[in-house]
Amino acid sequence: MIINGDKKDYLSEITIKEVIEKLNLSENKIVVEVDGEIIPRENYSKELNENSKVEIVSFVGGG
Repeated sequence: MIINGDKKDYLSEITIKEVIEKLNLSENKIVVEVDGEIIPRENYSKELNENSKVEIVSFVGGG
């Protein structure tokens, strides 16, 4: 699986929510795209597979 351009090897199928937790990210401050499709937060229980291409974009405030 590719996450933000980096190959990740997970031993079993993993959900989007589990990936977010492993990366210590807050669901409220990110957008997740899987295989070119933006995934609504209510679908973060969707399982990914070894061929999934995931992009996670974090929002950061500043001024």
